[in-house]
Amino acid sequence: MNALAITELPVVVIGAGPVGLAAAAHLTERGIEPLVLEAGEAAGAAVRDWSHVRLFSTWGELTDPAAEKLLAPTGWTKPDQATYPSGGDWAEQYLQPLADVLGARVRFGATVTGVSRAGRDRIVDADRATQPFVVHVTYTDGREERLFARAVIDASGTWTTPSPAGASGLPALGERAAADRIAYRVPDLKDPKARARYAGKRVAVIGSGASAFTALAYLADLAQADDGKGTHGVWILRRGISGSTFGGGEADQLPARGALGLAAKAAVDDGYADAVTGFRTDAIERDGDGRLVLMGEDGRRSDPVDEVIVLTGFRPDLSFLSEIRLGLDERLQAPVELAPLIDPNQHSCGTVYPHGHRELSHPEQGAYLVGMKSYGRAPTFLAMTGYEQVRSVAAAIAEDLASADRVELTLPETGVCGGAGLFDAHAPETNQTGGCCAPAPQSVQLGASAAAGRAGVEEVPAGGCCGS
Repeated sequence: MNALAITELPVVVIGAGPVGLAAAAHLTERGIEPLVLEAGEAAGAAVRDWSHVRLFSTWGELTDPAAEKLLAPTGWTKPDQATYPSGGDWAEQYLQPLADVLGARVRFGATVTGVSRAGRDRIVDADRATQPFVVHVTYTDGREERLFARAVIDASGTWTTPSPAGASGLPALGERAAADRIAYRVPDLKDPKARARYAGKRVAVIGSGASAFTALAYLADLAQADDGKGTHGVWILRRGISGSTFGGGEADQLPARGALGLAAKAAVDDGYADAVTGFRTDAIERDGDGRLVLMGEDGRRSDPVDEVIVLTGFRPDLSFLSEIRLGLDERLQAPVELAPLIDPNQHSCGTVYPHGHRELSHPEQGAYLVGMKSYGRAPTFLAMTGYEQVRSVAAAIAEDLASADRVELTLPETGVCGGAGLFDAHAPETNQTGGCCAPAPQSVQLGASAAAGRAGVEEVPAGGCCGS
């Protein structure tokens, strides 16, 4: 196939979530035909899975400019920029209308099972760059199809591949066998079935990020409800407790994100949860009553719990990309040029240097991982990061390198210094002023009355999953 014919092919976008649909909008704006393949049955299928969670980003940070231009002729009105939507609001009020505008450019129930170069597996060099991409798709009715593309933008996210409870990155021994009592998502405690599952139970929450904060706050609310008496959280932390454990608090430039950490701290301080620190889960066993006991690498055993909620992050599914040449960091599974900018072992203050197509490129020219998937296993991805990524990538595909290289992005700071890391370490002292950093981490007293009071999840946005 000649070069002219290849440029007439569509760009395949994998995933009809916030970033995938934004990619389609930017491509459309440049006169390039996108074809969005979504495994779910509606736009924002992953977002809909956590529709009950309120984001800690406002509407002003959750819509893409190119997408807004596509929506404008339909009479779509942007929601109040200062308000915080739930995942359901985001999907229904923005993502679905955007998919509707794109029309036949979006196919639902379409699972991508493989990506390669036409007639070339990953070994073959000869004329590789001159061949179009070939994309294998399986539809919900069992039908299979082979599509050709000029470029592939993978915005499929990481939602379907949560990390396990095991601190080694592998499932803890017994984790699979205890699957009936383990969840890997923040529960919707307004759903009667979920509420009955956790009400009055002792629930272990494993994790230290926004999702864990949300779960702890939700469980604390349940414990105070008439039908939730006796509900108690056990917060399992792989690290010790310090001043940065609960996020940036009032120093966070996303106020709702800071409030969420304070809500989690209050849940512990007010006695609705216990914090178990330095506990790296190695195995999960059942006791004589069928309850679960967590065993740590150091030999410690937890008291029995009725349920476990594992919120230890996500990882990318790279299985269907095995025949294309990706350049990925060996630790984060993120593009090699991007990885140093987001590495939680080193990265501090929650900011990310502006990046676009160059940091997202791979040895396989024309293949891009964007959105949450571009971060690999790194946390704290924001939607506005993904929108800027796809703006730059679309410009690069259109060969407008001046625009593609003009990447400008300023992210809200967390107010927390020091990388996440796996083990506790002393952060270096700094004398900088006016930066993003909160005071150096200090040990905190647990069990005392919370100074700020607990922020209710209804009054204060209490979420931030997945690209928020």
